[in-house]
Amino acid sequence: MPFDFRRFDIYRKVPKDLTQPTYTGAIISVCCCLFILFLFLSELTGFITTEIVNELYVDDPDKDSGGKIDVSLNISLPNLHCELVGLDIQDEMGRHEVGHIDNSMKIPLNNGVGCRFEGQFSINKVPGNFHVSTHSATAQPQNPDMTHVIHKLSFGDTLQVHNVHGAFNALGGADRLTSNPLASHDYILKIVPTVYEDKSGKQRYSYQYTVANKEYVAYSHTGRIIPAIWFRYDLSPITVKYTERRQPLYRFITTGVPWWSND
Repeated sequence: MPFDFRRFDIYRKVPKDLTQPTYTGAIISVCCCLFILFLFLSELTGFITTEIVNELYVDDPDKDSGGKIDVSLNISLPNLHCELVGLDIQDEMGRHEVGHIDNSMKIPLNNGVGCRFEGQFSINKVPGNFHVSTHSATAQPQNPDMTHVIHKLSFGDTLQVHNVHGAFNALGGADRLTSNPLASHDYILKIVPTVYEDKSGKQRYSYQYTVANKEYVAYSHTGRIIPAIWFRYDLSPITVKYTERRQPLYRFITTGVPWWSND
């Protein structure tokens, strides 16, 4: 009898005329196909979905900013007239600006009793502070009321990214309406540079920040109480970077092909 190499075949097939379909086999086959389809769609979804990867490094990411950081502030003082409200800016480079008015506006509240201050300005990348006060007013009020609500305080570009949940507006919604009207408020900010790079390689620069606060009554050298809302900031040397990434095609192929293959 001649030697037949096919006898080494361990994946032998039964002729179709010797097989018989059953309801049980059909149910199992349909379930297997549905399961394979589910696995394939899961991998396809993972391939299409953009992944956000974050990393930390020590560097100034935005070297083209000229050493400046853009700031956006929106705050309401419901018991202080607009003509009394002013923004002062100071830092360790010698900047001392009282009554900053560029790119800012004051909106009267409560029939002119209160004021909403909205402003955009820049600060130097050195420790310093900016504060809302009555220091720039022509005449100081007897009992200035510094109770307030902070609607927004952000630094740098606004990032509209759903997958990144950082502290870009950590003070947004801060309510100090029940505080002592004559108290000063210190918000101590640690600003963290943040970079977001999309799939095309375009980078946007923003800043997150942590905050601690305290409330106290401060007296001037004349014994008068002149409260203010202070935002004292310092910059962290650590930069946070978020990068958009998509699963490489080879990974999708190598994980997906075995599900499609058949004998």
